[in-house]
This record gives sequence, C-alpha cells and structure tokens, in this order.
Amino acid sequence: MRAKAATPNTGAMKILFLGDVMGRGGRRAIADMLPRLRSDWGLDFVIVNGENATGGMGLSGEHAQGILEAGADCVTLGDHAFDQKDMLRAIEGEPRIIRPLNFAKSAPGRGARVFSDARGRKVLVAQVLGQVFMKRAFDDPFSALDATLRAHVLGGAVQAAIIDIHCEATSEKMGVGHFCDGRASLVVGTHTHVPTADAQILPGGTAFLCDAGMCGDYNSVIGMEKDEPLRRFVTGMPKGRFSPAMEDVTLSGVYVETDDRTGRATRIEMVRQGGRLAQAGP
Repeated sequence: MRAKAATPNTGAMKILFLGDVMGRGGRRAIADMLPRLRSDWGLDFVIVNGENATGGMGLSGEHAQGILEAGADCVTLGDHAFDQKDMLRAIEGEPRIIRPLNFAKSAPGRGARVFSDARGRKVLVAQVLGQVFMKRAFDDPFSALDATLRAHVLGGAVQAAIIDIHCEATSEKMGVGHFCDGRASLVVGTHTHVPTADAQILPGGTAFLCDAGMCGDYNSVIGMEKDEPLRRFVTGMPKGRFSPAMEDVTLSGVYVETDDRTGRATRIEMVRQGGRLAQAGP
C-alpha cells in the first residue's frame, strides 16, 4: 500500500526500519540482504532493532558491530537490552546503539541521539518501552518522548525523527503514534515479532506502523523453534530452553520517505524480503 501526504516534497530522505533481528538466522539475513537493499533502494538512513540478535535474547557487542557493518546506521534495543552482559560496556563505546529512553537513569548508553546521513541531514532516533503487559514497570514513555521531541523540533533542529516504541499492546503503540503525530517522521512498533497491516500516514504527517515484524524464520513461534513453546502451551511446564529458528528468514520492516523541509512523511511502504511471507517493498 502507499499513502501520500498533501505537503509537496522538495527533497526526500529514504529511510528503512527493520524489526527485531532474531538469532543467527536473522543476523545472517541482515548480512546477506541489507547491503543490496541499501544500494537498490537508494537508502539514506537505516535503523535495525537488534535486541534479539544474540541467541534470541539480547545483543552482544560483536553482533551489534556485524549489523552496523552490514549497512545499519543505528541499532535499537528493547527490554532485553542488557541480557548480554558485555552490552553494558559495548554501548558506552558505540554511539550508534540506542537503548530505551525510559530505562533507569543510571543505565549505560543513551535512549535518543541525533545522527547525520551522508548529506549532513540530521536524524533523531529514540526508543521507548511501553508499560502495558510488560514484565516490569518502566518510566512513563509519553513524558520521556515529549521532552525529547521538544528538544529536537522536526523540520528545524532535525530533518527526520524516528521513534521505536517497543511494547506488547497495539493500543499503547497507537497511542504513542497519535501523541507524536506531527512531531516525528515515523513511529514504528517492535517487540511482538508479527508485522501488522496498518501502515499509514497520520493526519499530522507522521508515518505509523503498529509492528514492523521480525527479521527471522516465520516457521516458528515468534522466531523460536516450535517444540519448546508448544510444550509449554500444552502442558504448562518448561522442559528445555528456547532456541531461535534459523531456516528461511524474512526481513520485515517499513520504508518511509520524508520531506526535507518539514520532516513529515510523504510515503510509507511495508517491507518483507526473502523467506516465507508475501514479498513487499518500495
């Protein structure tokens, strides 16, 4: 699908956001496909959510570098941000990794940062964790985003602003989308690993998608080999560890074009490349 805004496009930034990278299979697909997509689609800026890239739980410093070397300009994390203990150190030395903005203030790293694309255009990337149905309480994502967006005005201080809302509830993701409408170029959900079909441009010019899906094998239970999740559903008892499925990986995400003058979205397209799902892209 394609949605267009009324504002004329005087110069476009082409942005790709890819959803949660799932284990070794997801990392392999990023390494194999992202360089080609970056070239073929003429991408200016790429964000990848990498919080499940290491064994399905967290992200190691080494695997973060692999995603960045494949063509990502920024890697976002999530509720598993520090499951891999070396990320506590790695995030301090790698400014291209973003952890949730509403983590404890003592957490290492940053939850928002302004980057530059190859043409010098400023891009804000921020991530927040939702509160609904999450395992532990996090600080209010709305007030955290409000302060960040007030400090980085779209079309002024930054030419684009991307918000990763990492949470369970689609209602909360939609709430964040409307809260940021007109102040962000893209609000996109991560965490639930299933791509939604609601890609749209909101009335204020913000592109929105409830969930980008995962970069993983969809012949699975949200990216994990089926046997152990099914056992737990059927019996209520764990027997083994979850293991990421690694066969036929689909890269899932969203493609957005923005107006350089206003920072608002002029085009949004769902992305599904490779694997089992119906293919989609710009």
